[in-house]
Amino acid sequence: MIKLIAVNGSPRKQWNTARLLEKTVEGAKSAGMDAKLVHIYDYEFKGCISCFACKRVGGVSEGRCAMRDSLTPLLDEIRVADALVFGSPLYFMTETGEMRSFMERACFPYVRYSNPPTSSFPRRIRTAFVYTMNMGEELAGHMGAAAHFQKTKFFMEMVFGPCETQICYDTLQYDDYTAHGNVWFDGSAKKRRHEEVFPKDMEQAFELGRRMALPLAETV
Repeated sequence: MIKLIAVNGSPRKQWNTARLLEKTVEGAKSAGMDAKLVHIYDYEFKGCISCFACKRVGGVSEGRCAMRDSLTPLLDEIRVADALVFGSPLYFMTETGEMRSFMERACFPYVRYSNPPTSSFPRRIRTAFVYTMNMGEELAGHMGAAAHFQKTKFFMEMVFGPCETQICYDTLQYDDYTAHGNVWFDGSAKKRRHEEVFPKDMEQAFELGRRMALPLAETV
């Protein structure tokens, strides 16, 4: 059975990013796809250590991460997956530190230093990246978020296959804004948006999961 793996790069398992990925998994299952969600903060691992064993031609770890830790079984599952969805909140205009370290381990081993660079991943598969952030779309634009999204999309497509991006702006960070001294954002407005807009984001995540179950054309 074809399989989707969704990876939550948020430290919170029941908040915005995780809930969206749960919907993505639900959407994939509704289309008959085997799918599961994993939380990267459950794993004990480090990012790439630049040993380059994955690049040694003919080496035992060519095209695979040579490090062995709790992340290794997940990387093995990704190697045989039929679709991948990564999700992360935006911290300092990039994915969380754990998600970046995970991406180093999950993506870099497949990058061949050919000219132009190519991928040694066994086949082309559907991928997606789901982002959440507490800032609105206009501010994110001023901060250069679009360029970062495009860069990540480029690497996902280079390594694995075509990548969709779902971006959820102006999300609710926590229930009580006054308790955290947060006067920059209007807590009441945040809650209203969460009630009115976030359900639509959830619907989009569900449909994203359904699309992940579609066959990938040979020409893509």
